[in-house]
Amino acid sequence: MSKSKLRILYGEGEDAILKEHQAALEKAGHVVQSAMGRKAIQEALNKTAFDLVVLGATLTRNDRHHLPYMVKKANSETSVLVMHADGSRHPYVDACTDTGSTIEHVLNRIETMKIAGMMPAAKSAAAAAGR
Repeated sequence: MSKSKLRILYGEGEDAILKEHQAALEKAGHVVQSAMGRKAIQEALNKTAFDLVVLGATLTRNDRHHLPYMVKKANSETSVLVMHADGSRHPYVDACTDTGSTIEHVLNRIETMKIAGMMPAAKSAAAAAGR
């Protein structure tokens, strides 16, 4: 199975967790930009387009709730994965993981998501068929 490299914005509230999980995401083959805290995440969203935004468990509950709106406002095509959340009730969260999930579980969850950046061939084929 060939994996596509995603452009991921990964945000956390604690530096040690941010570095550890960023390394795991990069090792999985993704291009990762990290951001520490809500302000840095919002600044990154205003400067760069991402395929996926991962909001980490060490962000405040309020940030994990508010930032998905900001992600979709910046780019409605960007997918959002929130760690340590019940995102099933949040209209702007595409996927979530339970409290205590490992980074391996997060990587598996990303693989199961339908992210535009993961399907460039299907996207271009659909566009060609629509012409």
